[in-house]
Amino acid sequence: MRIKLENAAPLSKAVDLISELVTEVKIKLNEYGLSITAIDPANVAMVGLKIPKKAFSEFDAGNETLGVNLDSLKRILKRSSGPLSLEKKENLLYIQMDDRIKRNFILSLIEIESEDKEIPSLEFSSRVELQSKDLIECVEDCSVVADACSFIIKDEKFVIEAKGLNSTRTEFSGDEADITAESCKARYSLEYLQKFIKASKLAEKTVLNFADDHPLRMDVRTENMEISFILAPRVETED
Repeated sequence: MRIKLENAAPLSKAVDLISELVTEVKIKLNEYGLSITAIDPANVAMVGLKIPKKAFSEFDAGNETLGVNLDSLKRILKRSSGPLSLEKKENLLYIQMDDRIKRNFILSLIEIESEDKEIPSLEFSSRVELQSKDLIECVEDCSVVADACSFIIKDEKFVIEAKGLNSTRTEFSGDEADITAESCKARYSLEYLQKFIKASKLAEKTVLNFADDHPLRMDVRTENMEISFILAPRVETED
């Protein structure tokens, strides 16, 4: 198995994001490309990464599964900003960086016994596509006043609000976001949303899918990468 990226930055950023939720993952390689799917230890959030085969300048892999410690891989990938090659030999992953000079790392692969996972197919009543910078600002606003926020569809508008001792509310109409939705409301942990929105920084727009007291699905797509998050709702009594 040997794969090569002309630019290591997208993979490095993706691994950094996923490491916020989990410490060990299975990296899968097949005819479609590279993928990672993992659930956080609290079983509250799920993350999926897909990098298609076309994103690689070299992709020689059958059906491979690489068990890795994300912290170790993250530290190595942060050392590269240029071309990156990964090659598996027995139970080791050889990582070569071709910047101004060639540098090599060897990462020990690990056994991960967890079951293989896939991002589930869920039904949603609401879909909102908005500017990533707007979502980032809203989540940060909410984190100032509370530990959870509500996503609300009402009167064909999308509202993000949080209430604690203090409160904040931001409203989007069809002019500021693409809203295809039914009236609904769901509440989500800001601790997780603050981790998710780091992915939003990679793309101009972010897509949110949700429903009444239903899990949230958040999708961020770039030219050569797709990151998806699933977050369980926080079902509580009204504030």
